[in-house]
Amino acid sequence: MFVAHLGNIDPEITNLVPVLKSFWLSLHVSVITASYGFFALGCALGFFTLILFTCKRSSNITKAILSLSVMNEVVLILGLSLLVIGNFLGAIWANESWGRYWGWDPKETWAHIAIIVYTIILHVRLIPKFYSHYLFAVLSLLGFGSILMTYFGVNFYLAGMHSYATGDPVPIPHWVYICLFCVTLLILVSYKNKQLKEEK
Repeated sequence: MFVAHLGNIDPEITNLVPVLKSFWLSLHVSVITASYGFFALGCALGFFTLILFTCKRSSNITKAILSLSVMNEVVLILGLSLLVIGNFLGAIWANESWGRYWGWDPKETWAHIAIIVYTIILHVRLIPKFYSHYLFAVLSLLGFGSILMTYFGVNFYLAGMHSYATGDPVPIPHWVYICLFCVTLLILVSYKNKQLKEEK
């Protein structure tokens, strides 16, 4: 919510359009927003795990990495479950409002992409040849980009029933590029210590 109100959003309050005067609005939006919170927590856990990968290895750091990975997996499972439930609730609302459950609106499409992204992230562990705690941390950090695109990108850069992309697009803030640089740097710096002893 802090990021959503950094100053680039028009604060003008207007009357709600009829489609927004629905019981499903609060239910659908609250479940989806809760899922975003879990994904943000998973992103933060992935970030902290990568920071631990940059540290000199000791048994305590290895245990912390393993604990964070388990917590991260649980958090992402909860987030994915809520996102899927929220999408079903949104489909019920869409059918009530527009007479169809799914319309390939940009927001719907990106919600579907986010579900696929996190399904892949959570199932990578089933491929032991590729899976590592390092890879899981990187994917949970980068996967949050699909949520940011669903929440911000669609609203301000793609036109559709869920978006407000009218007129000139909102310029991308400078802090986005700084964050991308920091994340890339962290991934590269932590890569050299990517193997844990039990993974060798």
